[in-house]
Amino acid sequence: MKFAWMLLVAVAWSGMAADGDGERGPLQLSLKRAVEIAIRPEGNSNIQLSGEALKQAQMRSAEARAALLPDFEASLGERSATTNLGAMGISVVVPIPGFQFPTFVGPYTTMDARITGSQSVFDFSSIRRFQASKVGVSAARSDADSTEDRVAADVARAYLAAVKADANVDAAQANVTLAQAVLTQADNQKKAGTGTGIEITRAKVQLANDRQHLLEAQNARRGAHLRLLRAMGLRLDTETELTDKLQYVPVDALTIEQAKAQALQSRPDYKAQQEREANARLSASATKMERLPSVQAFGDYGAIGTGLNNALPTRTYGISVRVPVFDGGKRDARRAESASQYRSEKVRTNDLKEQVELDVRLALDGLRSAEDEVKVAKEGLELADNELTQARRRYEGGVTNSLEVTDAQTRLERARDNQIGALYNYNLARIDLAQSLGKVRSMLQ
Repeated sequence: MKFAWMLLVAVAWSGMAADGDGERGPLQLSLKRAVEIAIRPEGNSNIQLSGEALKQAQMRSAEARAALLPDFEASLGERSATTNLGAMGISVVVPIPGFQFPTFVGPYTTMDARITGSQSVFDFSSIRRFQASKVGVSAARSDADSTEDRVAADVARAYLAAVKADANVDAAQANVTLAQAVLTQADNQKKAGTGTGIEITRAKVQLANDRQHLLEAQNARRGAHLRLLRAMGLRLDTETELTDKLQYVPVDALTIEQAKAQALQSRPDYKAQQEREANARLSASATKMERLPSVQAFGDYGAIGTGLNNALPTRTYGISVRVPVFDGGKRDARRAESASQYRSEKVRTNDLKEQVELDVRLALDGLRSAEDEVKVAKEGLELADNELTQARRRYEGGVTNSLEVTDAQTRLERARDNQIGALYNYNLARIDLAQSLGKVRSMLQ
């Protein structure tokens, strides 16, 4: 009986939890919140990969630093051996009749407990490699920042596309409502004796077209929301509700020179490329310095004997100098390869610098064009709305027929689409400009 009561309580509690989850409703999502979710360490997959690349660069730096630090090892060994002295060329002749010196020795036991250490004293090549690895860590960190900017821009574009899809659905719904109102007006006109059946048919055709467009807009909205969830790294069955709308936000005027200077200073991808070039330069220098002598200190201390009771302490220490002489040309080949890699990185840096200027120029031109589109679309929407109002009044007063209303209605629908498209293009141009300047995340704050 007690078990039955416990089961009943558990079922009731799970039902309440499910109801609570259902009451939470869709995820309220602003543009800023969408970007924050995407650039979390566990968010977008590209963010996760850039984080792992940074960790790998840090571990490579730790490996390069280890070459400059002391290296200690401890060993404890015990062995039992036999030896054939004859096989080693040892032959002892004893001038005693009937006695022969044994050539087979053992078995005997040897125990050795020892600590061994070494330390690089002078090795320019290892120092250069460590310096190059630290620059590599900085490059990986800049790459991670660049990935965050790129992901933020992609999510912002996906969010704008979803907002545009929502606006298209709202506009399509408004068109359906308007078409229903026009159909009602045509029906009233016919009942009053001032309309005809063809006008009602024309209004019904327009209503059917607008309903079709509404279905298409709703399907496009579902696809846009799915692409936004994919860009954010969220589950595709997550219900979302976008809180931001398409709007016009003025942007401070910038000259091309000002924008170019900001981009070269702020863009993380350009910083990362400069650091990769520095890494290649230091790596090439490290390869050249392999020709220089290197100095290493070494030593060991321990006890050796046939057992712990009779083990005696022994030690070794010293300094070794390594001077490269000839390695079959392998070192020269590595030096030529590293020099080529350095020249390649210099070419990439110059190419990216030119690409930055191109991105800035295209973004500024696109923003100016989008601003003009917004102004023209706003004016066109006001004129189309005024035209439809006058056409409906004329039709209601019997001055004209419904064809004039239908034409005005079509132009109003096109004007609504133009305004949505213009606002979308303008906000997209703002994101393009921010990305070209390396300031996507700061723009969304």
